[in-house]
Amino acid sequence: MGLMDVFGRGGAASRRDADPEVMAYLQWWTRNHYGVEAFVEPRTTVTDVTVVLVAHDGEWTRRTVGERGAQRLSAALGIPVYDARRVGYPQRMRDYDARRRITERHAYEQELRRHDGY
Repeated sequence: MGLMDVFGRGGAASRRDADPEVMAYLQWWTRNHYGVEAFVEPRTTVTDVTVVLVAHDGEWTRRTVGERGAQRLSAALGIPVYDARRVGYPQRMRDYDARRRITERHAYEQELRRHDGY
């Protein structure tokens, strides 16, 4: 089963290539993070095909790539590419978000204390 079979055949907009600036950003992000994997998300009624890049520590980024861009990801980035509908998202991504929320909450509470004269 090919990637086109997985994501279906959409209109012309969903078959377009990813914006060159988007591909450049994804390449930069991959080069600047360790252990990156890509998770391709299907087109929805609101968004075209997107990709989530997830680093070894769970840090992640998401960009719209279109079907053709999704097909080129593995070769363009030299990383594993997965169908997010089939494999889901890695636990490290959820853990990263949880750590970030805790850090942001602590920073917010410290800022409140600083302004309240604690």
